[in-house]
Amino acid sequence: MTVAPFTIPLWSDLAAVGIGALQGAMFASRIKEHRIDLLGVALIGIIVGLGGGLLRDLLLNQLPAAMRSNWYLVVATAAALIGMLLIRIFDRLNSLIIALDAVTIGLFAAIGTTKALASGVPEVPAVFVGVVAAVGGSILRDVALNLPIALMHVGSLYAVAAAGGTVLLVTMVLVGANILVAAIACVFVTTVIRLLSVRFGWSLPEQRAIGSWRVWRRA
Repeated sequence: MTVAPFTIPLWSDLAAVGIGALQGAMFASRIKEHRIDLLGVALIGIIVGLGGGLLRDLLLNQLPAAMRSNWYLVVATAAALIGMLLIRIFDRLNSLIIALDAVTIGLFAAIGTTKALASGVPEVPAVFVGVVAAVGGSILRDVALNLPIALMHVGSLYAVAAAGGTVLLVTMVLVGANILVAAIACVFVTTVIRLLSVRFGWSLPEQRAIGSWRVWRRA
């Protein structure tokens, strides 16, 4: 299945990159035991802001979007520096940052999935590309900081939210829905799942060996 890719204005894409970079720099600024210097904090911010898009385009064998415009690196760097310098102010706006981040996850998921479909990628791999685009920045962040990858540990739903949105997008396209409508639905569902998981502490259950399932169910 090949569809026209879902496109958003450049400013919206840059806003998503900026929010990611801002959060990445704030995250790095809070890690005191690693003694990260100012350059390190800025680099982590840039990695988070651009990471998902870079992985998406590499999977699709395309020139990364960040390499096709001057603005991506400029915005990611500026946002990372702002997040580092004004972390106390942004900490007070944490709820707003979380909400914007949830929307950003949905946007990256929708763009990644539709770019994959437009490139002729089958539906299931297209969902995978969308999820990677949504969470790739956080994975690269944890690898760069030599931390356990948060995505693989019990916590609020992140990749699951992106997966839910991308599966809905592909399903709607398969039944003939307009790609823009399907993409908007993807962003909405991803955002809602992510915010509800943060609000109510939803998470996937911790892994258990098959032999311990009875004990786990009684606990």
